[in-house]
Amino acid sequence: MSLAEPTSDSTPFFSDESEAEGSEEQGGAAAAQQQREESASGVSKVRALLTVFILCYINLLNYMDRFTVAGVLPDIEHYFSIDDGRSGLLQTVFICSYMFLAPVFGYLGDRYNRKYIMLGGITFWSAVTLASSYTPKEHFWLLLLTRGLVGVGEASYSTIAPTIIADLYVKGKRTNMLSIFYFAIPVGSGLGYIAGSQVGKLAADWHWALRVTPGLGLIAVLLLLFVVQEPRRGAIEARPEHHLTQTSWLSDLLALSKNYSFVLSTFGFTAVAFVTGSLALWAPTFLYRAAVVTGERAPCVEDNCAATESLIFGAITCITGFLGVAMGVAVSRKLRTRTPRADPLVCASGLLLSAPFLYLAIVFAQTSTIATYAFIFLGELFLSMNWAIVADILLYVVVPTRRSTAEALQIVISHLLGDAGSPYLIGVVSDSLRRTDSFLWEFRSLQLSLLLCSFVAVIGGGFFLATALFIETDRQRAESYVPTDDEPIVVPKSGRSTRVPVSSVLI
Repeated sequence: MSLAEPTSDSTPFFSDESEAEGSEEQGGAAAAQQQREESASGVSKVRALLTVFILCYINLLNYMDRFTVAGVLPDIEHYFSIDDGRSGLLQTVFICSYMFLAPVFGYLGDRYNRKYIMLGGITFWSAVTLASSYTPKEHFWLLLLTRGLVGVGEASYSTIAPTIIADLYVKGKRTNMLSIFYFAIPVGSGLGYIAGSQVGKLAADWHWALRVTPGLGLIAVLLLLFVVQEPRRGAIEARPEHHLTQTSWLSDLLALSKNYSFVLSTFGFTAVAFVTGSLALWAPTFLYRAAVVTGERAPCVEDNCAATESLIFGAITCITGFLGVAMGVAVSRKLRTRTPRADPLVCASGLLLSAPFLYLAIVFAQTSTIATYAFIFLGELFLSMNWAIVADILLYVVVPTRRSTAEALQIVISHLLGDAGSPYLIGVVSDSLRRTDSFLWEFRSLQLSLLLCSFVAVIGGGFFLATALFIETDRQRAESYVPTDDEPIVVPKSGRSTRVPVSSVLI
């Protein structure tokens, strides 16, 4: 590279020694100090660690808010006088909004400042969540609308946050940090059940359950604004974004469609989303109906009907999420010393092991409450092994400039075929199987519809087994990726350097 070439837009993050010698006189000592304090990403180690914890905190709030509704679902059904099918729409409209907007934010996240995109999204999410708690009794459609708008804020965050972590850490450290980030999914979900049911119980009004996360969201906005710093895209992997050309969105989609590890792992994760989405909304209600049928609980006609079941299920979700993510990462790390296919094999094992335990939990619900909770614990434990590993697979089989798009595409597919429709599907099947309005048939119809979860889990395990066949090739291709299609090169012109497309000079 010529010293005469402008450096504002074309100088790479890692300069050669010959380049550095010509510009060391101005602030050389300060630059050296900055290099010692900052990693290649341009973010100091302390701030990078704080960034991960802040992103984890926001992820926790997202999932708390998402499953607060499930914690008070029987109260919502009673308040608005709605059936199972319409109750399932609460989760479906949220997931649909979240799903269809994810590609938009994925496109923006690959091209613009990710920090400010997340700031706007989280602020909007907090405001809409608070507004949803004031829905009048006669306007259930308004609650559906506001729950749908909540998906706007979450889409802006979920597609972008993992790519920021990917630009801060690599290899083993990245896996560890992603583990911390994805701990927030099951733990936040469990806290959503607990906070929703218990806050509603203490306030004697389920509306207050929806007013917890907006206040915590304000804290998240302030932390994001003053602490988080945008890292250099791809620099940590010694492939600075100045050297990685941005391709069109259609080119990105075409490349991702040919990445078999990405496609198959996405379908596997879709099965995870289907099962978790179904259980997330319906498990507390199912457990409450089982307790009524077995005579452990009297039929409830007041608010806070499933407070106890939501509390227990939430605690199980928190514990199994924490242990499951940690177990999945530990097993994967150990197996990597034996096979490079460890990650998809661990994901497949988690789904295939969870299927029989979830089946037993559903079947034993009217026989033994203790056995039911024990099987739920084991089923969710194995199911939670997937969270961090699936995210890591995406990040190391996709090049940095396509990661936000890949995240968005995975969100669209997994939610479109997974938890966007599964809560509504379970509710509709339950309503169609119910012969009478008795408590017995309310329980029985929901029990039969939830058996779909075990079947879908087995299918997901098969997709991850297929991923193992391609993971080595796709990872090597991503790590050795060098843009060659119409890549800009430097050609002399009138004594100066200029950049032209390859197609202009290769005839």
